[in-house]
Amino acid sequence: MTNEKKLSFEDAMTKLEQIVDKLEEGDVPLEEAITFYKEGMELSKICHDKLKSVEEQLTQIITEDGRTENFSIEEEE
Repeated sequence: MTNEKKLSFEDAMTKLEQIVDKLEEGDVPLEEAITFYKEGMELSKICHDKLKSVEEQLTQIITEDGRTENFSIEEEE
């Protein structure tokens, strides 16, 4: 599924939603359901990886002198 990694997040989510809809209908033969499940898991991983990458980018700030630093917000208890 090498080409799938080139999908945008939105395209991967759309395909994943379509797979979920098909599986929720319940009238998919077992072999086809397994194939859909595997494809869905791969799409889910692609989405997760893309979100993780964006999260890492968003947790860095650029200082006035051009250096990057990790940014975190202290959570209140």
